[in-house]
Amino acid sequence: MIRKLPPEAFEVYLSQGLERSYSAVAKHFGVSKVAVTNRAVKEKWQERLAKIEEEARDAFDKRAAQSQEEMRDRHMKVARAIQTKALQALQRHSLSSAIEAVKALETAVKMERTAAREVSERTAVILAAVRSFCERTSDSGH
Repeated sequence: MIRKLPPEAFEVYLSQGLERSYSAVAKHFGVSKVAVTNRAVKEKWQERLAKIEEEARDAFDKRAAQSQEEMRDRHMKVARAIQTKALQALQRHSLSSAIEAVKALETAVKMERTAAREVSERTAVILAAVRSFCERTSDSGH
């Protein structure tokens, strides 16, 4: 009895993943490799597979980009919240909270710059100036 290759042969081929082969499809359906190859050529399996893989890559790239954007947004919100608290502590001018505020502000600015992908050298100069001001203010008893 001659068996016929069913219409879902491509789906079986596709589902085999990296181990896919026409021989495996032929064995699965109990037909010859020639029958599978003929069907594959007729239905353009290689072109279909390439299109499916390209669409999968595009979808993955889109999800990855969106995930990166969401992460940067979260980091920016956290950095801004820390900055707000740090600036409030600096305004109160207590010695321990001023130093803690400077450290928190430094961390928040670094986070914000990293999230915004800005150069951190400029951040270091700004933070050094803020730290110096805080230390001078703390030493003068304010």
